[in-house]
Amino acid sequence: MIYFIYILAAVATLISLLINSQKTKKALTIGAKKLWHITPPFVSILVVISIVLYLVPHGMIVKHLGDADSYLGVIVASIIGSATVMPGPIVYPLCEILVDNGVSYSVVAAFSSSLMLVGVITFPVEKAYFGTKVALFRNLISFLIALIIAFVFSLVSGRLI
Repeated sequence: MIYFIYILAAVATLISLLINSQKTKKALTIGAKKLWHITPPFVSILVVISIVLYLVPHGMIVKHLGDADSYLGVIVASIIGSATVMPGPIVYPLCEILVDNGVSYSVVAAFSSSLMLVGVITFPVEKAYFGTKVALFRNLISFLIALIIAFVFSLVSGRLI
């Protein structure tokens, strides 16, 4: 499936080059610059995560997050995700590492969803711009949505939590 996406992107880029080469070259240059700027923090966070995962015993990760779908694992993962700030492109490789280490899909779904949706650390900024009620309501709704996503993952995997 991923190869299909790569081929589709290559074909679309070639078509764009044929239609308007100036705009395509400009867009590719902008994209390359953005990729260049995101690479150092991306690599540094992956290195830190790799070191932590190497130093933390496999059993501890599975013990605290769960190797099977469980209420406790989902809640712990949701709380950890809610209190963490991490860019999206780094979340997905981390989730793959967690799955490879035996953490269930529903727990990883709870972690990644709450990480992307809930902002405990960014709450003061949200409060300043939107007000306390709106920021609190948005975060609570987002937390509930993350739990619902984990529940749906557990349904799909056939292991109801």
